[in-house]
Amino acid sequence: MSATVLEGKFYAAQIKEGIKKDISVLKNKHGITPGLAVIIVGENPASKVYVASKHRSCEEIGIYSEVIELPADVSKEILLAKIAQLNNNDQIHGILVQLPLPDHIKENEAEILNSIDPNKDVDGFHPVNVGKLSIGEEHLVPCTPYGCVKMLELAGIDIEGKNAVIIGRSNIVGKPMFNLLLSRNATVTVCHSRSKDLASITKQADILIAAVGKPHFVTSDMVKPGAVVIDVGINRIAEKKLVGDVDFEQVKQVAGAITPVPGGVGLLTIAMLLHNTVKAACLIHNVTITN
Repeated sequence: MSATVLEGKFYAAQIKEGIKKDISVLKNKHGITPGLAVIIVGENPASKVYVASKHRSCEEIGIYSEVIELPADVSKEILLAKIAQLNNNDQIHGILVQLPLPDHIKENEAEILNSIDPNKDVDGFHPVNVGKLSIGEEHLVPCTPYGCVKMLELAGIDIEGKNAVIIGRSNIVGKPMFNLLLSRNATVTVCHSRSKDLASITKQADILIAAVGKPHFVTSDMVKPGAVVIDVGINRIAEKKLVGDVDFEQVKQVAGAITPVPGGVGLLTIAMLLHNTVKAACLIHNVTITN
């Protein structure tokens, strides 16, 4: 029996409908238009596509969107000054620096990201927001893991009491995913490059999240029959061919539910960025949010 395919567009649309209602209340009742500023440094083609998609999504839903393009050779000081301006800009509630940064400032990535006001950190990467998440307070949460959890909840997949296994321990996905699942009462295991006998661990998972960055890394012999498999990976294996970390065709014959790549988690990531922007506007203006 083939797995149920969890289509990202279906769940992203539900999230966006809720966000639209909140934006309408903010505008009509409080005179607030949520604003997002995205800084892109250089001419990375993939980054330009992502930024254009974010900008388009903001416009479609009613969020003010500003894209700030800086040259590839921009200095760290100029970039930090631009972030400081946005921190003090009342029209902007969310600030995002598109990664990766050029090589000459890549070593300063932490300093650059940490210069964003925690209340405008819609990526959820600032140590203040990371710390809050670690104690169970979901302030501004990293968009990809938050999107994965929202998808599970909207799909009616119970998390409480389940064995959840995460492959990958990155600050962007693996670690925040651990905290989100733990706060929803899952029993969570995080696997990584030093984990031994990986398949024996993953086969215990009721919910398996792959975020390792290797194409087709998860095969059918690593999956418990009927498990929910969430594929966070996006890997380019040919000029126009994107695949996930999961061997989709193999694993869908074993799993109970599975996300595709493309068309899965990526759409939820953008939806949660919009959610975080609206939430940041509410936090900054001390307005109660419904979503």
